[in-house]
Amino acid sequence: MNFKSKVSLAHISALLLLSAAGTLSNGCKSAGKDAKAQSTAGTPKAAPGPCDEFVNAICDKAGKESPACKSATSVAELLSPTACKAASKDISYAIQKLGDQRKVCDNLASRLCKEIGDDTQTCKMVLTQTKTFPPDRCASMSEHYADVLADLKRMEAANQPLAVALQATLAKGDAPSFGPADAKVTMVEFSDFQCPYCSKAAQVTQKIKDKYSKQVHFVFRQFPLSFHDKAHGAAEAGMAAHAQGKFWQMHDLMFANQGALDRESLEKYAKQAGLNLATFKKAMDSKQYLAAVDADVKLGGDAAVNGTPSLFLNGARVQDPSNFDAVSGMIEAALKK
Repeated sequence: MNFKSKVSLAHISALLLLSAAGTLSNGCKSAGKDAKAQSTAGTPKAAPGPCDEFVNAICDKAGKESPACKSATSVAELLSPTACKAASKDISYAIQKLGDQRKVCDNLASRLCKEIGDDTQTCKMVLTQTKTFPPDRCASMSEHYADVLADLKRMEAANQPLAVALQATLAKGDAPSFGPADAKVTMVEFSDFQCPYCSKAAQVTQKIKDKYSKQVHFVFRQFPLSFHDKAHGAAEAGMAAHAQGKFWQMHDLMFANQGALDRESLEKYAKQAGLNLATFKKAMDSKQYLAAVDADVKLGGDAAVNGTPSLFLNGARVQDPSNFDAVSGMIEAALKK
């Protein structure tokens, strides 16, 4: 492998680590294709029959998503019962060899965690993700350790609570919102109307409104991703609805109909939401709210938003905006402070 390809592999590996530590367990990432590939990656199934013991031991040691687990699963399907029994008797040898091969990944993860912080979310992600990497990828990353560490440190910095001034900037202005402006808890969401994960987060938003509308100030910011071709237009439609005091009605209709966000459909939702259709059409034709949407996107960039939905609670990034129980727990804890 030449130097150029080694750098490429190390960079790709770092990106895989970065993409695994998004704002939530599932979400629409800026690197859309990579995120999709990750979300659809298959998990090997346990091999039936006499090879169960051997395969399960390998997968428990290496990780269920690891190349070693996948290889053991595939090979086991071809082995005879006699061969499987023999392999199971010598399982300690296989585990030892696997441990020797995995040392480069274990050492890499240990070094990174020591410098990033053993108790950080980034460290937990590194420990999880490196288990899925083949040893040669870990070796390549180790050769370019400084670059990988710098990327992960930037990511960890992005996961830290936002500066007070930036928190205030995100919460102020004429963005769609609900709840008292002087509430003890302020939440800011960056969302994309074409992102399927955002529709799940929208259900959480509704529950927050139902339960905490008097205790939480919730602000909605637009963050249409570039690879969602209808997202920017939908965001502009949302702002046009907001100008007529009907944002949340339009918000609900667009998330309920994510597969149809073309101009004709947006006009239909505007009518259903009770908007003045002539005013709405004029705003859309003139791109009246294009700049406002782009301003929200810039704010998201200032807050290191790289995917949707991204949710902040009093400046702290919420790891899973689509999990109401987790979000509610954070709200309750913040209210008690």
